[in-house]
Amino acid sequence: MKAIVTVVGKDRVGIIASVSGELARLNVNILDIRQTTMQEYFTMMMLVDTEGCTVEFSQLQQTLEALGREIGEDIRLQHVDIFNSMHRV
Repeated sequence: MKAIVTVVGKDRVGIIASVSGELARLNVNILDIRQTTMQEYFTMMMLVDTEGCTVEFSQLQQTLEALGREIGEDIRLQHVDIFNSMHRV
């Protein structure tokens, strides 16, 4: 299943490494990634494939949210269909 990971917060060294490392640990494949900094703020969106993930989707969401709290970023995971429905004009 495809999903969207969003990361928003203050820019600092190691954000991409922390998030991608956690995804790799859980066997989640990153299909596409876009990131930018706007002054001192960091934003990133990832399209990921959770097909091979070693935990349930809800546990993956909780794990990423906990990682976000640990590194001082807001990290969210949404199923791609939900993300698309929320952003359809």
